[in-house]
Amino acid sequence: MNVVLFDEEEVWKQLLPFTFTKPISELRLGIFTLREKWAAHLDYPCNSLSRDYLKEKYPAEIKADNFFINSKLLPDAALVEEIMALNGDSALVAGKTILAYRGQYRKPTETGTLKTINYSGEYNSIEQVWELFQKCGKGIEADIHLIAKKRKSQKLSATVTVLGDRNMVFLEEGAKAEACILNTTNGPIYIGREAEIMEGSVVRGPFALGEHSVLKLCSKIYGPTSIGPHCKVGGEVNNSVIMGYSNKAHDGFLGNSVLGEWCNLGADTNTSNLKNNYANVNLYSYKTNKLENTGLQFCGLMMGDHSKSGINTMFNTGTVVGVGCNIYGGGFPPTHIPSFSWGGSEGLQDYKLEKLVETAERVFERRGLQFGDVEKKLLQAVKEFKD
Repeated sequence: MNVVLFDEEEVWKQLLPFTFTKPISELRLGIFTLREKWAAHLDYPCNSLSRDYLKEKYPAEIKADNFFINSKLLPDAALVEEIMALNGDSALVAGKTILAYRGQYRKPTETGTLKTINYSGEYNSIEQVWELFQKCGKGIEADIHLIAKKRKSQKLSATVTVLGDRNMVFLEEGAKAEACILNTTNGPIYIGREAEIMEGSVVRGPFALGEHSVLKLCSKIYGPTSIGPHCKVGGEVNNSVIMGYSNKAHDGFLGNSVLGEWCNLGADTNTSNLKNNYANVNLYSYKTNKLENTGLQFCGLMMGDHSKSGINTMFNTGTVVGVGCNIYGGGFPPTHIPSFSWGGSEGLQDYKLEKLVETAERVFERRGLQFGDVEKKLLQAVKEFKD
């Protein structure tokens, strides 16, 4: 069996700026990425198939017989059963959407030759950037359920105060939590391998802290919130997702927001997640190249990979920051900041790729990693993309 998660072009565009640098299946929803969710459900590794310039970093192995699954889908038992029942050259569809097909790889225009099977059940998917924080809580609950089937939680320290069911706190091997308050009345709390919640922190579930990540002293976290691996987070966070390898290490508010990888929010960076007139938030769409009504009253910051803010930066409600940006200065910067921008409210300049690479090399080195040619070529391709 060979499993390949493929991207729909329109959904890929709707999930920018995060999909500039990764396939849809590499986005984090809960504890796992979408690819990791499918691998856990199938008990089998999965490949990711996206745009050509992403293939070197995310190669997909295509064999003679493959299960191709739409990467926007969230797996559940019923959907997995229907997909695994597919015979060769057949497709599982819901309306005009191809959920999955079996056989050799086909371009979207060539799938019409497949024998179609209509899926009668309901399916859940990620198709808009704000759904990453909207559906975070359900994602955490589903992922903890999968994890608990395979291994047991480590013992929680007696110095930790738990409001709610103590059994709803799951600690991986090497995880640390001391003298903090954990509230599980609204959902579970997951602390990953070698992760730490420092003393004085207060956390309301659902919440996930990825491996080797740290909640700093006296952090205030409102769930549903998911923090990926190798992050440092402090201050106040509400219903947000931090993909991984990113820092919000100091005081400041982050609400109803999504941060990509290799981001850094300077001390006292604040995001607005509610308009003063309580109206719905408009968010820049890369698909339509204009502001679109999200239908949400609460929506904060969407920040792509390798972007950073200086101290005391203020982001207005519904701000979208592309890849590789350096934002600083007083006042509110624009609510759409194109990739590779340098500046803030007083104007934006081009952020030279060479300067970004110099910074990225230092940041990677701090994590014990090497920023190589593959990463550089990927960012070059993003820079050439018309944002």
